[in-house]
Amino acid sequence: MDTSLGILAGILVLGLVLLLVFLFEYRIRQPDMMVLYESKGRLSVRSGRMYPRHMSLPLKRTTSPFQLTVLATAMGNLGVNIKLAGSVAPAQEHLQALIRVGGWNSEVIARAADEARILLEALVKEHAEHCEIHDLSSTGIVEFVNGRADLFKEKFGVELVALVVQSLEATDSEIADALRQQEQARLLEQTERLNNQARVAAAKAKFQADEEIAAMDHTLELKKNELKKLVLEQEAALAQQRVEEELVRSRLRLEFEREELELLKNNPELLILTPQAARLAEASQGLKNARTIISLTPQELAPGSELLTLFQNLLHKAIEAKNDKSE
Repeated sequence: MDTSLGILAGILVLGLVLLLVFLFEYRIRQPDMMVLYESKGRLSVRSGRMYPRHMSLPLKRTTSPFQLTVLATAMGNLGVNIKLAGSVAPAQEHLQALIRVGGWNSEVIARAADEARILLEALVKEHAEHCEIHDLSSTGIVEFVNGRADLFKEKFGVELVALVVQSLEATDSEIADALRQQEQARLLEQTERLNNQARVAAAKAKFQADEEIAAMDHTLELKKNELKKLVLEQEAALAQQRVEEELVRSRLRLEFEREELELLKNNPELLILTPQAARLAEASQGLKNARTIISLTPQELAPGSELLTLFQNLLHKAIEAKNDKSE
């Protein structure tokens, strides 16, 4: 019984010791941390959440900022004062170079950043030595350094995350004033050029707009003329149609009058029934002691004339009709 209790107590003590060792040795990796360890002579990154602290090197993935003032010399032995600011971060593909420069400790990134500043200063001086002082610019320096960013990874195991030029000026105040005056003149010239280009563009736009408006007015006038021409053609067609219809009616009227005259010629007694004779009779009835007077020209009373023959036939037929009635 005592032996079992001793074994159980030993197991509990051993478990407690192992728990204390685990709690003392192992840590939980934070999301912004990169944990390094060595395996078979090569550095690797742990992927698990737990890691042993004495056999691992935790590094922050955050960037390490820096500032740098470079006293460079441009062509013509003219001094230039350049102030830079930037940040670096560990390059995961070049961890071997990072440890070689900074050592196996938590300050490895800061030490590698100091070494990178030396290389950055050398690159800026190299670029300045090959440029005229008035050709030096912040954009040119940043592009030159970014074009050689792989050197920071290969030599120091860090990557250049950001780089800006805070100031760039000549160390000689007279040269700095001359450069400022040149830059001011250049800006004024550029502004004037842009203003002239804007005026030219506005004039071109106005000319184009006037030209388009004139073209549209011309097109509108042409359409108006076409519509007027169409209206005139339609009116002419209607007038032509009215004339033709009037001619047809005139021909019908003439034909009717010709047939009427032919009928009266063949039947003289119908003259009494004509509207002219009826109106003449009505007019005579409205007047007391009215008489109808018919004036005839000598040619109409000439022997053998049509009118005289017509009246003779009418009287002859009237007399015959009266005689037949008497009988």
